[in-house]
Amino acid sequence: MEKVRELLRHLQDPHLVARFQHVCGVRSGAADRAHSLNNGACMQRVSDSGDSDAPAVTGSGEGQKVPAGVRRKVAEPRGASEDPRQNGAAVSEVISAGEPLHGAPAAGRSSTVKPLRKNSLTGDAGQEFLIQNRFLYYLFTFGTELGNESFYITFFPFIMWNVDAFVSRRLIMVWVWVMFLGQCTKDLLGWSRPASPPVVKVEMFYNSEYSMPSTHAMSGTAIPFSLFFMTYGRWEYPSTLGFCLALCWCLLVCSSRIYMGMHSVLDVIAGFLYSVLILLLFLPALDTLDGFNLTSRLAPPVIVALHLGLGAFSFTLDAWSTSRGDTAQILGSGAGVALASHVNHRLGLMADHPAERLPLAVPALSAGLVGGALLRLALGVLVLVATRALMKAVTIPLACRAFGVPGGDVRKARQHVEVELPYRYLVYGTMGFNVLFLVPLLFRYLQLS
Repeated sequence: MEKVRELLRHLQDPHLVARFQHVCGVRSGAADRAHSLNNGACMQRVSDSGDSDAPAVTGSGEGQKVPAGVRRKVAEPRGASEDPRQNGAAVSEVISAGEPLHGAPAAGRSSTVKPLRKNSLTGDAGQEFLIQNRFLYYLFTFGTELGNESFYITFFPFIMWNVDAFVSRRLIMVWVWVMFLGQCTKDLLGWSRPASPPVVKVEMFYNSEYSMPSTHAMSGTAIPFSLFFMTYGRWEYPSTLGFCLALCWCLLVCSSRIYMGMHSVLDVIAGFLYSVLILLLFLPALDTLDGFNLTSRLAPPVIVALHLGLGAFSFTLDAWSTSRGDTAQILGSGAGVALASHVNHRLGLMADHPAERLPLAVPALSAGLVGGALLRLALGVLVLVATRALMKAVTIPLACRAFGVPGGDVRKARQHVEVELPYRYLVYGTMGFNVLFLVPLLFRYLQLS
């Protein structure tokens, strides 16, 4: 048992993440590090409009100042070592910009950059770091984008509008449950992100969220392998090719989270295994769940109540953070797609392919096929973006007025559950409904289907 605990501590060690980053050509560009705390945090001066001399707690997964009124938990697995190298404490060695790590291979052309996006909770832009392997930097940046909203808002609709609506709506069901369970587990465990230093924060956007398990690893496992299992036998293509593509997708997303400094190796492994467990339990039930959504008269109220209730439950797990809003956003999207599926079935729109037509042949690529797919994608995403902008402009002020929340500062207003939950649920629920109902109707009207 002690060996298992040692292995878990080793897999959670932030120095393991730092070594992977070093091998991949990521170097710290920070020239100012302060003393480390016994919980793995370090004190660092951060310029802020409120108090330029206030110390910010970094490491232990944070790396930014936490706004007033936002509670943060710092938890570690039981049996964590007292050795500061095991609990994420900062090492005393400081690597200045452009200085190669002792023992590291000679670097080629390098460039000093900052994280692409600010922290979504605090606005912290992060510190500069040195990239000595641009190919891996762009590769892992692409890999981490496979788990972000910009990918979801294009990938799921593309499959829906151009490939197979049957597969897409079921894939969204899997994604919703995997992400909901993953986000809730994060908030229940409350484990912190890998400490910085020694880890270099290549990404800052999700740095305020908890770490265990990696929901990027969960979605990066669930989406490609669910897509493979749902299309195998339904579409004609080599099964070996499909499995290899799913495996490469999964490995790229999982390894990108370590490269970005967002997760420990243990977080990623746990996310992968957790996703596999959910798929083993959920995939056999897809036929029953999808059939209920399509045919039952009770489906609309059950869909709305279930997804709204799960969203309300997720908001009780912890103080306000971006993960709560993301969970409500995912649940709203799933509810919208499920409602649109029911409406389409009732109206006889977007009927599934009959069994006698299966398996479906993959069409040959042509300029017309690619052009039509890109046109549908561009037009459909434009409708979705417009829907999001319109609904956001309407729902936040209405929720603030309805619940008496000051609406002058949108960021602070959204920290209230009375504003954030209906905003996310209504905005993304409408978008999910439009993906499967309004946009396909528009395609029919424009004769693009």
